[in-house]
Amino acid sequence: MKKFLSLTLIAILALSLVLTGCAKSAPAPGGEPSAPAGDVIKIGVFEPLTGANAAGGELEVEGIKLAHKLYPEVLGKKVELVIVDNKSDKVEAATAAARLIEKDKVSAIIGSWGSSLAMAAGDIVRNAKVPAMGTSCTNLLVTQGNEYYFRVCFIDPFQGVVMSNYAYNKLGAKKAAIVQEVSNDYAVGLAKFFTDNFKKLTGDENSIVAVANYNTGDQDFTAQLTNIKAQNPDVIFAPGNFTESALVIKQARQLGINTPFIGGDTYETPEFIEIGGDAVEGVAFSTFFATERPITSESTTFLDAYKAEYPGKEPAGVTALGYDAYLIIIKAIEAAGASDSASIHKALLATNNFQGAAGVVSFDENRNPIKSAVIKTVKDGKFTFMDVVQP
Repeated sequence: MKKFLSLTLIAILALSLVLTGCAKSAPAPGGEPSAPAGDVIKIGVFEPLTGANAAGGELEVEGIKLAHKLYPEVLGKKVELVIVDNKSDKVEAATAAARLIEKDKVSAIIGSWGSSLAMAAGDIVRNAKVPAMGTSCTNLLVTQGNEYYFRVCFIDPFQGVVMSNYAYNKLGAKKAAIVQEVSNDYAVGLAKFFTDNFKKLTGDENSIVAVANYNTGDQDFTAQLTNIKAQNPDVIFAPGNFTESALVIKQARQLGINTPFIGGDTYETPEFIEIGGDAVEGVAFSTFFATERPITSESTTFLDAYKAEYPGKEPAGVTALGYDAYLIIIKAIEAAGASDSASIHKALLATNNFQGAAGVVSFDENRNPIKSAVIKTVKDGKFTFMDVVQP
C-alpha cells in the first residue's frame, strides 16, 4: 500500500511539472508566446481613452504606437507597451500610474494628454522613482518640483505669450475677453499667462474686459457670452477642451458675436471642427508641429511612416509628441546601456540635442524643452499652417 502511494505521489509530481512547463510557454493574449520577463522592457502609457479627453488621448497613442512599430527593440530586447486608460479623471490617472508601477513593473511611463491628469500622477512617479515623460501636458506645475517628470512639449508661459502677442500684434487687439474652463488646470494656467502678457503689451491693467468661467461638460454658455458681447472685446481667448471650446464658439456666432476667437493646442483635434462646423472657421490657435515644416530628419521619418499607416489623414501635433515621448525614452535606455528606472532617469537628465519629430529637445533645469510653437487656423474645414514662433 505504501509502495502504491509513493508511486501515485511521483506520478502526480511529474504531471504537475509537465503542466508547469506548459504554463510557461502559454500564448500571450495577442496569440504569440510571451517572452521571458528578462527579455522584455516594459514602458507604461497612461492616456485618456474614454471620457471628455478621449480624442486627444487617442491621437497621442497613435504616435506612441507608431514609434514603437518603427523602434520595437532596444539593447537587443523587445519593448512592450502597457497602455492603460486614465478615463479623463484625476483619481483614475493616479490609479493608472500606480498600477503601471506596482502591477506591471514598467521601467518608465508616458503621458498624459491633459495637465491635470499628468499632475495627478506626479506624486506616484516621484515616490516610486520611475521617470515619466509628459506628452502635451503644458501646465508649468507638471514638472515643477518633481525631478522624475519630464516633457517633450513647450509650456504654458510660452504658449500664453505666443497667443497674446498674436492678439496684439497680428489682430491689433487692445481689449480682450477670456472664456476659460475653470475646472481644467491647463485652461486656467494658460489664461493667466495670456492675461499677464496682454496687459503688459497694452500697458493697460483694464485691457481684459471680461472673464467668463465654465466647467468641463457644460453645454450652455449663453449667460457668459451675453456678458462678453456687452463688453465688445477685440479678441476672445478661450482655452479649454476641444468639445466645450467648439460649443462656446458656435454659440457665440449664434448670438451674433463676430469677434475673433483664439485658443491653445487642445483645439487641434478632428472633433473640434466636427462640433464647431462653420463657426470655427478662422479660429487661430497655438500647437506643436506642422507637416508643412519638417524640423529634423526624424520629422520626415515620422511623416512618411504616418502616411503609410494612416493614408489620407494628417497627423496632429500631439501625435508627433507621443512619437517623441516614446523615442526619447528608447534613446535614454540606449545611452544608459540599461533599462532599469534609475538608469533611464539619469540618462534623461543628461539628454541634450535629442532630434525628435516635433523638434529638438534639450531639457532645462525643470526638465522642460525650449521649443518653437506653431500657429494654425481653421480654413475650409481643415487645420492650416500660419506661422512658426521661436522661443
